[in-house]
Amino acid sequence: MSISGRVPLLLLLGVVAVVLRPGIGTMWLWVLAVALLVGLDLLLAPSPAALTIVRSPAGTVRLGQPTETRLLVTNTSRRRVHGLLRDAWQPSAGATGNRHRLQLDGGGRAVLRTPLLPRRRGDLRAVGVTVRLRGPLGLAARQRTQVVEGTVRSLPPFESRKHLPSRLARLRDLDGRAAIRVRGQGTEFDSLREYVRGDDVRSIDWRASARNRNVVVRTWQPERDRRVVLVLDTSRTSAGRVGDVPRLDSAMDAALLLSALAARAGDRIDFVAGDRRVRARLRSAGARDVAANLQEVMADLEPVIAEADWGSLAGAVTGFGRQRALVVLLTPLEPSAVEEGLLPVLPTLTHHHRVVLASVRDPALEELAARRSTVDEVYDAAAAEQVIDRRRHTAGLLRALGVDVVDADAEKLPPALADHYLALKARGLL
Repeated sequence: MSISGRVPLLLLLGVVAVVLRPGIGTMWLWVLAVALLVGLDLLLAPSPAALTIVRSPAGTVRLGQPTETRLLVTNTSRRRVHGLLRDAWQPSAGATGNRHRLQLDGGGRAVLRTPLLPRRRGDLRAVGVTVRLRGPLGLAARQRTQVVEGTVRSLPPFESRKHLPSRLARLRDLDGRAAIRVRGQGTEFDSLREYVRGDDVRSIDWRASARNRNVVVRTWQPERDRRVVLVLDTSRTSAGRVGDVPRLDSAMDAALLLSALAARAGDRIDFVAGDRRVRARLRSAGARDVAANLQEVMADLEPVIAEADWGSLAGAVTGFGRQRALVVLLTPLEPSAVEEGLLPVLPTLTHHHRVVLASVRDPALEELAARRSTVDEVYDAAAAEQVIDRRRHTAGLLRALGVDVVDADAEKLPPALADHYLALKARGLL
């Protein structure tokens, strides 16, 4: 039950009656009359149970993109109803304009649309639908809240998709349309052609040349059907923000771009995410929609305030198979976390696989190190330089163990990681 703003106005009108006929009895008589009117109006108000509410599936949407949810409201009674409907969602769903006026004849229907703008990843759920139907006098209303199931799945935004066309063009240059002429580990024979000045003499096919009038060389193209294993760190270090974006979200963006590129190159992509335990795992057979599958798996991942168990994550990588692979560790280059947790397990990984560490760098460190106008800024610059030196030292340790380090700002990390992958392809190191 609820009352409208007309009830206080009616009670105020009782002042006139008290002035005309002073006395406590007049006041109570007026209050009783208003109460009777409110009770009668509530008794005559339609029941919210007469409305059936069905929600259409909202599906999935990328984080930050608008969508909507629709409710089909049907009046199963013969009476005309007037009222208000509120479609409530959890705050992170970003529901706006979710209060709808209802005016339905008996047996009538209406479709009510509520705009949504997700503010976080994962499944965003409806809280409930509240219906308030007024009586004929507009003094009181019957109110009822019912659960109408509704879920919108918010996926990682994949903002680095804009870099994919240019990297695919470079991939086509490597993948048969402009066959590379270098020879090395991890390349496949493509075709024979006539020798031209500048070709590597080691690529000359002497047997084929003996059967021709001209010298013939072999051309090579990058191998296909290689394995790429993406390891996403969801431990406490991934919760740090660079600007307004968590490091975890930036690492996801880099993983999506690399997976889309590697799938187009014919490689198989495996994915594992975790911290003190494995949180998600995806095994792919090289499907071209692997990026969409990754978005689904990543949607529910959130940083955990705990240290990463790299032994467990390395075991998950081994569980995908012993075949040599490109293992990409998407983890912040934090000296203490890397040196204490990751370094002990790296020899096992680098012995079997090609390992790349991709880290989101905070540009604020370089900005602090560059500002030295005041005494406070000098102290800040000294602290920033210490952090930068420790990061350089840690990166040096990783490179000494055979790990490639890609350390870039949040916006530059996805294309930088994709470029590194293409460089490894071109050199035949996968």
